[in-house]
Parts: sequence; C-alpha cells; structure tokens
Amino acid sequence: MLEVMTQIFSRNKAMTNSTITAKQQTEADVWESLQQAIADCSGFQQWQAQQQEDQEAESLDQQVRSYLRETLETLAY
Repeated sequence: MLEVMTQIFSRNKAMTNSTITAKQQTEADVWESLQQAIADCSGFQQWQAQQQEDQEAESLDQQVRSYLRETLETLAY
C-alpha cells in the first residue's frame, strides 16, 4: 500500500511540476509578446528617444518595465 501511495504521489508531483513549467512558459510567452507590442508602439518609441542616453545600456525588458512604471505613475496623478 505504501508503495502504491508513493507511486501516486510521485506521478502527481511530476504532473504538477510539468503544469507549473507549462504555465511559466505561457506567462513568459505572453510577456514577450506584450513587450514586443509595447516596443512597437509610437508612445514607447518617443519615450525611448527621450531616454536614449540613460537607457542605452538597458535591455528591452528593462526599458519596457521603466516605461510602464513611468506611464502608470503619470496616470496615477
């Protein structure tokens, strides 16, 4: 009985891990798609041109995060 329960637990754990991995991959795919859409918009490109000196060394991910943060801060006022 203990052996059967151990097998069931191991199978469930493996299924849970693969589900989590698939979900993380889906979230990463969504973020990458969203990030690219934001990078393609004129508002981001104008912001990027204004920030060029400060943002040159940052990755696109960091730039998009900064843009979103500043945009949300502006909208909050």
